[in-house]
Amino acid sequence: MNDAIKVMLDRYNCQSVNDYENALKEIIQEIALLGLWRSKFFEKAAFYGGSALRILYGLDRFSEDLDFSLLKKDKKFSIESYCKAVEEELKSFGFSVSVQKKEKTVKTNIESAFIKGGTLNNMIIIEVPEIVKKKIHSGRGLKIKLEVDIDPPADFKTEAKYILHPMPFSVNAYALPYLYAGKMHAILCRSWSNRVKGRDWYDLVWYIARGESLSLKHLYMRMKQSGHLNKYRSLTEYRFIQLLQDKIDSTDFENAKKDVEPLLKDPLSIVVWSKEFFSTICKKIKII
Repeated sequence: MNDAIKVMLDRYNCQSVNDYENALKEIIQEIALLGLWRSKFFEKAAFYGGSALRILYGLDRFSEDLDFSLLKKDKKFSIESYCKAVEEELKSFGFSVSVQKKEKTVKTNIESAFIKGGTLNNMIIIEVPEIVKKKIHSGRGLKIKLEVDIDPPADFKTEAKYILHPMPFSVNAYALPYLYAGKMHAILCRSWSNRVKGRDWYDLVWYIARGESLSLKHLYMRMKQSGHLNKYRSLTEYRFIQLLQDKIDSTDFENAKKDVEPLLKDPLSIVVWSKEFFSTICKKIKII
């Protein structure tokens, strides 16, 4: 095993197959970020979303995808040239993966690509114990999505953040008030039918517990762009609280728990989830 990969894996106290899978995905994510940095991707884009919270700010849950936003609108942007850089970086550390752009079937403001490989093949590369390897089906696949918003909503700020593994490098990332607004937009506006994204609610608890501030202006710009504020000329604090309470009232938090539980080290941290719990803690949200 590559020495840098060994150091990265040692950060995790892996016990189960799920532990090793989450660790493997996160190691691959960090190396993908290194490949993007080498290719100067962060001169035109910023890192955001759950993986940014996890890798840069210490969120205590795993995240599955890598989300980015261009710094300014560019309809001609293509993620394809960066796929090669990410794939070459991962292969230089011994990983057996391919990175390919997802071809669009409908016109959207999102450019997507996937890192794909075999779970067992890459578990062998990080030298997981035999007892773990025996529990992984040979056909099980590993997939990490990369998404880039090529038409970002206005009124956000970014900052340089540093990652030390597998070597020191920097990424450009959304500052926390704007990450918070992006997460709140997902909570209020994400349309998943009966598939409740418990990870969004988990992240909200993290923001509230840390006393972070939410940019209401950036949330407004996101909701306006996505068509969720057509009949409102502004987003007041009062209106925001109403919308959030409506969402709490309509959410099945038992399903939300099922969504996020595989990403947690300690499932006991979500036992108290209920409509009453979220109604109470959301009164502590700080707004700027």
